[in-house]
Amino acid sequence: MRRGFGLKVLAIGAAMAVAGACGAPPAAPSAPAGGSAVPVTGTLIVNGAGTLAKPFGAVIAAFKAENPGVTVQSRFAGSVEVVRGITELHNPVDVLGVADYSLIPSKMYGANGGTQFANWYVGFASNRITFAYTDRSKGAAGLTADNWFQALAQPGVKVGRSNPDTDPSGYQTLQMLALAQNYYHQPNLSAGVLANSPPETMVGTETQLLPAVSTGQIDYLGIYRSDALQHHLRFLDLPAQIDLSDPARAAAYATVSVPTSSGAWAGKPIVYALTVPTNAPNSAAGLRFVEFVLSPAGQKIMTDNGFTVVSPAVAGVAGGAQVPASVRPRTVPAQLPGG
Repeated sequence: MRRGFGLKVLAIGAAMAVAGACGAPPAAPSAPAGGSAVPVTGTLIVNGAGTLAKPFGAVIAAFKAENPGVTVQSRFAGSVEVVRGITELHNPVDVLGVADYSLIPSKMYGANGGTQFANWYVGFASNRITFAYTDRSKGAAGLTADNWFQALAQPGVKVGRSNPDTDPSGYQTLQMLALAQNYYHQPNLSAGVLANSPPETMVGTETQLLPAVSTGQIDYLGIYRSDALQHHLRFLDLPAQIDLSDPARAAAYATVSVPTSSGAWAGKPIVYALTVPTNAPNSAAGLRFVEFVLSPAGQKIMTDNGFTVVSPAVAGVAGGAQVPASVRPRTVPAQLPGG
């Protein structure tokens, strides 16, 4: 299994450096973790992707230590679901973290005269989509990089995944299977695997099924590499051509698309993003939280939890907007696919 990562320099429109724990961070922002900035106070509402629950739990603890006057309320669910909570239910949120950066420009920038709920984002971490499993999973003993899709399609195998209508890992798993069909020259690959993933094994966010794969109730779970590492699960070492991990392969990933209730989603590199919604009740605390995540302390927490940090972070903006000045020193402008 591929367990480590080092330093890459990739290009999508503008230069984008993806660094592991050994990468040297750029100049510090105006309010670095552990710095002398006046602590923020009040209630901070953090909403994020389910796969951010564990690392952001550590980030929140460290953030509260630096800002003891802050009370944090957090909620983690499928990224599509938490975005809808802001744009459709008007839930108050001070900082949002999603597992697919493109959700922010596509759903929150106020296209076609709609309400603008965000006007910038910073892509701060990347990941890989994979299938996690244990030694007790059916077919695990003979699993290889060449036959995994045959093992997952065997009768009696149970495959779990998240709902593509509510969670990026749901549609990213489908995108990966579509890419795999072409890569392995197996036109029925996706259908064979999905035949073993009936509705009862599909949930709102994949992290809900971690206990099921750990206890053997299901055999394989479509999930991110970071979750597999955090929960000490085995995972498939899929090639970069299909696991959505490599920004340099963006054009190849975009050749596949999967339908969902919110529209078709073309394949793209997995980049997690943060923003402070335009209607955030405590935007000062939200912005300081973003600064902390981009700081060396925040980056270390992400790396320790199996993510690859994007450093400098990738900054996207709506027309006429700018990334806040306090986070700008840690970002580079880049044109990622779809926003």
